[in-house]
Amino acid sequence: MNWGNIDRYAKSLIKEAGHIIRNSFFNQIDIDSKADVNDLVTNIDREVEQFFISRIKRDFPEHRILGEEGFGDVVQTLDGVIWMLDPIDGTMNFVHQKRNFAISLGIYADGVGMLGYIYDVMRDDFYSAAKGEGAYLNDERLPQLEITPLEQAVIGISASWLAPNRYVDNEKIMELVQHCRGTRSYGSAAIELAYVSAGRIDSYISMRLSPWDIAGGMVIAREVGAVASNMQGEAPHLLGQEPFIVARPGLHHDILTNYIRMKE
Repeated sequence: MNWGNIDRYAKSLIKEAGHIIRNSFFNQIDIDSKADVNDLVTNIDREVEQFFISRIKRDFPEHRILGEEGFGDVVQTLDGVIWMLDPIDGTMNFVHQKRNFAISLGIYADGVGMLGYIYDVMRDDFYSAAKGEGAYLNDERLPQLEITPLEQAVIGISASWLAPNRYVDNEKIMELVQHCRGTRSYGSAAIELAYVSAGRIDSYISMRLSPWDIAGGMVIAREVGAVASNMQGEAPHLLGQEPFIVARPGLHHDILTNYIRMKE
């Protein structure tokens, strides 16, 4: 497997997809919702996913594709090469703000993240990593993350987890918010993972993410020393939704041990 060739191919594909998305603002955007009325999807999400799939299937017919909008393959095992794609991560931001969304792509071989990409389309910021070769923002290598104590940390977390919910003890999350330096919520898991990798925030926590939300970002984050896991401290299984935390080393253990209490 020539991963260098696949890397160059994927980067070119993502840039082309970004151009499609930017051009879409000059045309009609049709907005639908999925099972949840606030879980939005647009014709552009679907068109961009179909663009990726048509190209990948043409040029790498033996590879499988796990895409958010369901146009790819039914993936029940991590065998072989799988492209895990979210064509627009942060669709609500895409619809309402015309910014703060990203293309997220992770390419895995037998469950191992080999290549990861997050493209912040409107800022033209391209985060990328190849396993064992470091992580980059555009052409600049990202430094290894240093240990940061909680009281100096900025945590990426949605305010919805501070309210009573069926996933996590919200009072422990309130304690976390009170003890850290500050919180942020950008409305895109991919962007929050990119920001952890770039040292802009120190941790990102969510109780319900899918493989395409995190697959690309995990490859990038691990290349700078961040720790990513589910709430049991295990590597995400990437075959369904689950809670997720990524953080600087040391901080990950502190948050997971002292502030996360999952409900049965």
